[in-house]
Amino acid sequence: MTERCPWPGQDPLYIAYHDEEWGVPEYDSRALFEKLVLDGFQAGLAWITILRKRETMRAAFDGFDPETIARYDAADTARLLADPGIIRSRAKVAAAISNAQAYLELEEKGPGLSAFLWDFMDGRPVQNRFSSMREVPAETPVSQAMSKALKTSGFKFCGPVIVYAFMQATGMVNDHLVSCPRHEAVAALTQ
Repeated sequence: MTERCPWPGQDPLYIAYHDEEWGVPEYDSRALFEKLVLDGFQAGLAWITILRKRETMRAAFDGFDPETIARYDAADTARLLADPGIIRSRAKVAAAISNAQAYLELEEKGPGLSAFLWDFMDGRPVQNRFSSMREVPAETPVSQAMSKALKTSGFKFCGPVIVYAFMQATGMVNDHLVSCPRHEAVAALTQ
């Protein structure tokens, strides 16, 4: 009998995220930027909190357009910190601005965010075969190396645990349990 990974519980939004997005390989630099920023906002919170605020955060952060965010000033920061629809953390808002600037630097001077990140994976997702959530790591040597490289490039709120969650979400690793129907479906996307 196949069963969905247990972490979404019964929440319809969480189930839709699990069934449609989580683990699907993402190669678009802009989409990866948005996800990295959102994962940074998740620090200390449950992912469902971010999912519930994601659309409001997209609107507040100009669709996560790095060129726009990189130019945010004190007035933009004040506007964001006054917005009850987003995670109102001064440090996380500042990190989003800094991350947009780091993103633009990578895009301008080379290889671009997608190539930069996927190079750690040799361009291909890792297909893990975990049978229980207890086996799934919180971080790995690859997430540690990726985190260090991101920080060196100017990114913030990208520690190795956040980066591993990001890797799972963006399909760099397939951590759907083998009993989950999405495991094979996601694995097939890399064929």
